[in-house]
Amino acid sequence: MIPLCWMLFTAMNVFTFSLYGADKRRACQGARRIPERTLLLATWMMGGVGAYGGMRVFHHKTRHAVFAVSAPVAAAASLAVMILATAALSG
Repeated sequence: MIPLCWMLFTAMNVFTFSLYGADKRRACQGARRIPERTLLLATWMMGGVGAYGGMRVFHHKTRHAVFAVSAPVAAAASLAVMILATAALSG
């Protein structure tokens, strides 16, 4: 059960990281963008680590206050939830 939770957590963060990368690429190309609502939803659906990583790697959404605050808070919260869930399920 625990490894499955961590695999889903990892998958969600890889997906969120990819969304930030895709949106940055679209922004540079002048193409249709991924809505900010979608990026924030993915961030708060356990994708905070991927969002924070995507912001740092792609230098994307770093000047938007809602993203600059949401990503690290969501990352910390999701990691805390995963650690607590792992401890509760294993012991």
